[in-house]
Amino acid sequence: MDLLRQKEKTYSSFWAFPEMRVFWIHAPFLVALVWIAFFLEPSFQYAVIAIAVILGGAAFSYAFRVGRETNEGKIEHVQLQTAILNFSDAIVAYDKDFTVALFNPAAERLFHLRVEEVVGRTVAPKNAEDPAWRLLVQAVFPTLAPIMTMQSEPGRQPEIMELVFEDPELVLRVVTTTIIGSDGRPERFIKIIRDRTHEVQIMRSKNEFITVASHQLRTPITAVSWAFETLKSEPNLSEEAKEILEKATAASKELLGIVEDLLKVSKIEEGKFGYKFEPTDLAAFAEKILAPFVPQAQKAGLTVYFNRPQEPLAPLMIDPEKFAMALENVLDNAARYNVQNGEITVTINREDDRPFVEVSVKDTGIGIPAEDIPKIFTKFFRAQNALKFKTEGSGLGLYIAKNIVRAHGGEMWVESELERGTVVHLTLPLDKNLLPAREAPVA
Repeated sequence: MDLLRQKEKTYSSFWAFPEMRVFWIHAPFLVALVWIAFFLEPSFQYAVIAIAVILGGAAFSYAFRVGRETNEGKIEHVQLQTAILNFSDAIVAYDKDFTVALFNPAAERLFHLRVEEVVGRTVAPKNAEDPAWRLLVQAVFPTLAPIMTMQSEPGRQPEIMELVFEDPELVLRVVTTTIIGSDGRPERFIKIIRDRTHEVQIMRSKNEFITVASHQLRTPITAVSWAFETLKSEPNLSEEAKEILEKATAASKELLGIVEDLLKVSKIEEGKFGYKFEPTDLAAFAEKILAPFVPQAQKAGLTVYFNRPQEPLAPLMIDPEKFAMALENVLDNAARYNVQNGEITVTINREDDRPFVEVSVKDTGIGIPAEDIPKIFTKFFRAQNALKFKTEGSGLGLYIAKNIVRAHGGEMWVESELERGTVVHLTLPLDKNLLPAREAPVA
């Protein structure tokens, strides 16, 4: 019944559309034309009436269509405005001159500024000198924030950043979308800003629990592992007992590794992994990592190749201990999911036109299904073919590795073809100024 009333209301409102004026203006002339037709010879009457009907129908159809489209556009505009006004995240839109055009109620609450104060005003870095405007200016110009961490790949839209403030504690996620004009240049910018402070505090509580639990578990697991190793040295053990102890020892080591990975993840997500950067010869560093890895790979029937950079590289700022974890995790996956008589190729390359060094690890293993590649760096994720090939594994290695690489100002991604192999790419910036100023919590 409500729907019927709505249709009747809509139908009756069509006659009141401003666009219907075109029809109403022509209506008297069309009526006059029909009236004149009655005074003409019969052979002309039908032609004149037909012309009047066609013209009237065309005028009505045009006015009706334009009116309906205009009305629908107005409704959509109102709906969009309502959505923006009720959006829980702050929305700030400004033009290429940084003149603010949109500032929703959530932005008013977050920045403690009224819409009347902001809309129409041009935001500049110097406005950060005003305490009332400082937070908004830092959101518009993220490099002014105390801690800024890129969450999206460079050059990819939308641009996602994490801004961290300490006094008072505040964590903002800023998503920036650039609208390109007809001339190919940026014309408008829309920022969606989410206050993640409460989320981070909850995550910190969760990580503190994981840290305490992991520390408590590590001691008994180490004791159990040590007991198994001691029992293995007994000379009178049967072959069956030795086999059981071997499996138990391997399982306890696997469990200890998971506990250690959980501790690393909790520290990474808290932003307290503790990086210590120092100038490092990357080629010599890679050789040092490969030295113990190559014999193990050869025992598994794998051949390892190392392609050094064509020209000597200047020392890069890295944390040797942490970056070793990242590279070892990648190498371990390359060996674990390879095939018999497979190959692993480690390449360090620097192209002249790029401001970074790339390290790639290529294997000839089982590969990754295309639908699983976007999820490969998430916590606890393991592709279905990897689960069938090797049941052991926590699914934390690549998550840890990617966060370590990002903390070095680099990026990490994979290319893979099922049953043909995988290439893992890691980049490190040449300019030490591209290193994050401080370690930040991870979403």
